[in-house]
Amino acid sequence: MSDGDTSTAANPPRRIRRLRGGLSIQSKLLIMLLAVSLASSVVVGVIGFISGRDSLRDSAIEQLTTIRELRSTAIENEFAAIQRGVLLDSRNDSAIEGATAFVNAFAELQATELSPEAAQTLDSYYSDSFVPALEARSGLDYDPSAFLPASPAGRYLQSLYTAGRAYDDYDAGLALVDAGDDSAWTRANIQYGPYFTGLVDTLDYEDVLLLDTDANVVFSAYKSVDLGVNMQEEPYASSALTGAYEEVMRNGSLDEVVTTDFERYLPSLNVPTAWVVSPIGSATEIIGALAIQVPIDQINRVMTGDERWAQQGLGETGEVYLAGQDELMRSTSRLLSEDPEQYEKTVVENGTPVGVAERIVAVNGTVQLQPVDDFAVKEALKGRTGTALAAEYTDPNSLVAYAPLDIAGLNWVIVAHIDQDEAFAPVNVFTRNLLLSTLGILIAVSLLSLALAQIFTRPVHRLVGAVHRVAEGDLDVQVPQGSRDEFGDLGSAFNDMASSLRIKQELIEEQQRENEKLLLTLMPESVAAKYKQGEEAITEAHENVSVVFAELVGFDDLARGMPAEQEIALLNTLMRGFDEAAEKAGVEKVRTLRGGYLASSGLTVPRVDNIRRAVDFARNLRAVIERFNAQNGTQIGLRAGVDTGTVTSGLVARTSLAYDLWGDAVSLAYRVRSVTGEPGIYVSQTVRDRTQELVTYAEAGTVETQGRTETVWKVV
Repeated sequence: MSDGDTSTAANPPRRIRRLRGGLSIQSKLLIMLLAVSLASSVVVGVIGFISGRDSLRDSAIEQLTTIRELRSTAIENEFAAIQRGVLLDSRNDSAIEGATAFVNAFAELQATELSPEAAQTLDSYYSDSFVPALEARSGLDYDPSAFLPASPAGRYLQSLYTAGRAYDDYDAGLALVDAGDDSAWTRANIQYGPYFTGLVDTLDYEDVLLLDTDANVVFSAYKSVDLGVNMQEEPYASSALTGAYEEVMRNGSLDEVVTTDFERYLPSLNVPTAWVVSPIGSATEIIGALAIQVPIDQINRVMTGDERWAQQGLGETGEVYLAGQDELMRSTSRLLSEDPEQYEKTVVENGTPVGVAERIVAVNGTVQLQPVDDFAVKEALKGRTGTALAAEYTDPNSLVAYAPLDIAGLNWVIVAHIDQDEAFAPVNVFTRNLLLSTLGILIAVSLLSLALAQIFTRPVHRLVGAVHRVAEGDLDVQVPQGSRDEFGDLGSAFNDMASSLRIKQELIEEQQRENEKLLLTLMPESVAAKYKQGEEAITEAHENVSVVFAELVGFDDLARGMPAEQEIALLNTLMRGFDEAAEKAGVEKVRTLRGGYLASSGLTVPRVDNIRRAVDFARNLRAVIERFNAQNGTQIGLRAGVDTGTVTSGLVARTSLAYDLWGDAVSLAYRVRSVTGEPGIYVSQTVRDRTQELVTYAEAGTVETQGRTETVWKVV
């Protein structure tokens, strides 16, 4: 029977080891279900992801390409309409008759001289009004005399039509018809001026100029600083307008139309300006040229879609812009229009020079200022059309669609772009939804597989967790005892074990706290730490330590015949008072005797004023005795000795612990206390010398120490 019992007891450990070395049926089933579910979900997910991602990406690219094509067609049609309009307007009978009248009237004014007052007014206009504004706008310096028309006719017209108003009051110039001088030019302006100014009002042109065959500006709709100037003279000789004028006059064809790129035009305060120029005349004679200033606002309206970017499929970050051969923008930036402050920060972060960004924000325009020397513009300038993921001036990762433009006379390109994150946001949403769906399937299968296994293993898991917590020191743990089977019995046994361990641990901890408290009453914390570490010889040498040796006088007489309990109670009262005085004075108690008290200052905590503290402590002890006598009607006295110097502290014995302090300072403190046999506070010569300015002393006698006589002083 004994052998059979041994075999039965030995078998379970071997079965447990086999279970731990392999997988349970539940684990295998769980792994199989998860593997099948994961494999099927991954296959379906990958196929759906690739198909959906490519479809959504293609849709985003196609949408951006469509927007680019629509804007390309719109801007090309816009310029074609302006060019056709200028060509038709230059052939109009009213335009020919009006141009002829203005040319002839301008020629008549060449013999007119300005009065000194009119000349002064014109000079003041340039020096005080126009040139300061131009310098402020451009950041450059200009000579006012350079802008004065060279011809008498030009100066005459500007003195009447230009100098009499603010430089930026263009509406006033447009409305000014009759200057009241009854000159041929004024009569021509009364008759034909409304036709040309009507082109500005109805077609939204920025300005309309008429030039004669000598390049004189004989008419300006706004009658600004270019009225009456010669475009072949400085400062206009090298301008794009002059080049276009010379080209149409040189070709000699009435069907000629020349369009200029944007260029900073001085009469418009250095604002970028583009022109469309066509000759005016009959089949037999060309009398001059009609120059239309291209409306930049109209270009921006076309490119921004009237600033309805989001509604037109460009989201929060998309836009379409124009760029020239110099890789600078020819239309306004969306971000600048919506948030100038954010625009400056963004473009600087993406490579635009700080000075350029500040200038753009200051003038509120990006034409011929904002660099767009990125991949899309470079490719389009090479005549290529396409899409790509590339950097843009507002974002290093953008979806771009680019193409060259077909505008006669201009080498411009068009770029549509949108931040890659926004363009492919549907792809990201689709990917996230697919991953979440796959994860949901896996979780559902996992939960279903785990449900039954958890029913059987839940009690074991609870018990294992409780054992781990006990191992970590948590002895308050208890496991539920819900089932009435072997698991319930095992839980009950575990709870009994945990309760027993908790009770024993509490007893041990309580004993440790009492031992710690007792140890700290016998010695300083530093010595106690060494003692607990098992050191055999624990001693410490201390320099510059003051020692107070105090003893009670008359306590034995008081306690004689007194019950032991009462004697101890009185003694405890005195010792508590001494302890409080020690704490207040900042001194350390070394040990307490039945009739005495040994303390030090500067022993465990070095103090520069340890002597003063020791004397103050001794005086405080005297005050404690006096209060005790007053409260109990006794006449106990105090003899205390104080000295300072080098001492040694340590444990005197290890089997019966006794922390003590010894050395010359302790010996002398002990001896000086009894120099007269009377109660009082007695100090050595060294203590007296160091505290005589703070305490009043009287000589009390002498003691012999180490072969010399030491004078003893008493605190008065």
